[in-house]
Amino acid sequence: MDLQLTGRRAIVTGGSRGIGLAVAAALAAEGCDVAIVSRGKEALDEAAARLAAHGTRIVPLVADTTDDASVRAMVDEVVTTLGGVDILVNAAARPASAGAQAGASTTGDDLMREQFETKVLGYLRCARAVAPLMTGQGWGRIVNISGLNARGSSSLVGSVRNVAVSAMTAALADELGPQGVNVTVVHPGLTVTERTPAMVAAKAEADGTSAEEAERALGRTTTVGRMITAEEVADVVAFLASPRSVAINGDAVAAGGGQPGVTFY
Repeated sequence: MDLQLTGRRAIVTGGSRGIGLAVAAALAAEGCDVAIVSRGKEALDEAAARLAAHGTRIVPLVADTTDDASVRAMVDEVVTTLGGVDILVNAAARPASAGAQAGASTTGDDLMREQFETKVLGYLRCARAVAPLMTGQGWGRIVNISGLNARGSSSLVGSVRNVAVSAMTAALADELGPQGVNVTVVHPGLTVTERTPAMVAAKAEADGTSAEEAERALGRTTTVGRMITAEEVADVVAFLASPRSVAINGDAVAAGGGQPGVTFY
């Protein structure tokens, strides 16, 4: 399937590692020019060097999505360098912990504020900055990376922030959809990234098992029997970022390998 992405201009926040980097690679492979955004210049430069192999324009930009002025300056720079913005993928967020979670009754105010400031308001700031550009040209795609914690209650922080991202996505889709801009949210589950070896090692130590058994145990939390990779999540995002995804707007798309024993409808 031709995703019709050649020549499109994308911003990927959190684009220097993990799912964000995998998304940037998938979009570049489909012919997009990509601005990758994060707070660390060294990691950005390393990511940009890897992405250059795809042959499209890669623009590494240091920005802090918790600061509105930084976000707007970043978008202005993308417009100056790439000529506009067609796609925004929001992936800049603090990773959810795979370990034991604090109970809801003991979760502190500062942690909740931090999560909202980074993931929820950070995503909103970026969407707010690009929306006039996209509606002005009559086309755009915004994809918000959230998480399957939205569908559980084991982590108050993970659940609340991801539910909030989903609600924001639906509100943006209602507003922007009639103007040619589709907005969707993707819920990864446990995803294989550069953080996975440490996570597996920690689980093995906590359970008193081998790393191999710990990895198999994590895989059993999916219906495909293994953890999904960042690249496999990125394939889903690339489709949603494309013109071929016009039938999907405001919806949540799970990309976690399937959750055993439940039915979502």
